[in-house]
Amino acid sequence: MAAAAQQMSSLPSGLRICTTVPDILYLPELVFGGLVWILVASTIVFPNNPQGWVMFVSVFCFVMTFLWLIIFASGGHKNSSAWATADFIYHLIAAMFYLSASVILAFVTINIKSLILAKYYQIDIAAVVFSHITTLLYFIHCILSAVRWKSF
Repeated sequence: MAAAAQQMSSLPSGLRICTTVPDILYLPELVFGGLVWILVASTIVFPNNPQGWVMFVSVFCFVMTFLWLIIFASGGHKNSSAWATADFIYHLIAAMFYLSASVILAFVTINIKSLILAKYYQIDIAAVVFSHITTLLYFIHCILSAVRWKSF
């Protein structure tokens, strides 16, 4: 029990980020977030404003998660409690951003079903599904980061 608490309370670096919870979620977040980005970018972006928010969220979270992954992998965090706090706050913001983007994307996809070609509609449906999966991943990461932050 003490070993599990010790592992949870320290921030991993190097290849340990690929084996510890919640840091193992970085790669799925990047993959599914990248899929959302690619799928939304490959369809007709109509209407511009809501779809622009979806693109902003997917690109912002992809870039920030990649930077976060690099910082943790290189050991730039120095196992500080401030980094544990920042990790929790970032994933909370990312989860809220993705939740809002997922709802908007689903709403827009439902409303423009009759206006666009079937091929684009299917791509939009895939983007909605991957967006909700990404939201779930960020939310789980946020909860596990909060547990780690509280154990510091």
